[in-house]
Amino acid sequence: MPAELQAIVEKIKTCAARGRPLRIRGGGTKDFYGQILHGELLDVRPLAGVVSYEPSELVVTVRGGTRLRELEELLAASNQHLAFEPPRYGSGSTIGGVVAAGLSGPARASVGALRDYVLGVQIVNGRGDVLTYGGQVMKNVAGYDVSRLMAGSMGTLGVIAEVSLKVLPFAPAECTLMFDLSETSARQQLNRWGGQPLPLHASCWADGQLAVRLRGANAAIASARKIMGGQALEGDRAARQWHALRDQSLPFFRLSQGEALWRASVPDTATPLNLGPTLIEWHGAQRWLRLPLNAAAHVREACARAGGHATLVRGGDGRVPVFTPLAGPMARIQAELKRAFDPAGIFGQGRMGF
Repeated sequence: MPAELQAIVEKIKTCAARGRPLRIRGGGTKDFYGQILHGELLDVRPLAGVVSYEPSELVVTVRGGTRLRELEELLAASNQHLAFEPPRYGSGSTIGGVVAAGLSGPARASVGALRDYVLGVQIVNGRGDVLTYGGQVMKNVAGYDVSRLMAGSMGTLGVIAEVSLKVLPFAPAECTLMFDLSETSARQQLNRWGGQPLPLHASCWADGQLAVRLRGANAAIASARKIMGGQALEGDRAARQWHALRDQSLPFFRLSQGEALWRASVPDTATPLNLGPTLIEWHGAQRWLRLPLNAAAHVREACARAGGHATLVRGGDGRVPVFTPLAGPMARIQAELKRAFDPAGIFGQGRMGF
């Protein structure tokens, strides 16, 4: 066992025995996300480095403290990438934090979510046990898929010591098209395009403008441009815009005094929520809203009527629940999983509202 992992194991065992809470942390770029931060810091950054990478197998295994930027540079050298485009939020972002947060970027509606790319994990649970789940191929699970359970666990179940991820080659061609459309027209147009054999990869609507990113073979891009029309955005400018969307650095995400940022997850066919300033991704399925914190009940009621739910991403004060409360059966399952992995309850107290 590496010395860095041994030190983490010993600290967990000591804290579990004393009932002392721990806060698992990598680069801290997502400290804003979740209900509250509580407990003694457990820094996983020393647990860094690439364990194995074979480009021809489309899989990479890295330690949890490895910086996302370093992993992306390694993959890019072989013309590969993390297709789900995890938000970075800063240069210190670590791959363990990426998986624990469970967040996917602009391409999620076309390529799948982060959890779909998690092949296996090695974790340290609340007893200090080092456990391995999954492997390095897609068909490696019989029974409950614990490796994917770590996606979105927010540091409440264990330390992600290692993770194996599926990677993909970059597409040969890319193009971003711009359209002047209302929110309703943009959603309807995206639904029509979605029913056609077009290389739709990502979309973003805000302030009356729809941006659609196409990725695929050169011939597919050329054909799609003839069908869809629109105005092509210059390559470097388009790349900057998508990166800014991915990391929430577009002007839309700058909150004014008293505003909060809400993430509405609804069916892509849902009609406009008409709640306030809105930015739409994922062909309509993810909608960002800027609204006062005291609008929480109104936002959640509107999302529920649309068949979805809302998450308070930024601007909370610790009193308004960040995550929509789970129904009874789901809440019991979550509680049982928490007890199974962290019986002393030392990890991430309050981060997910429990």
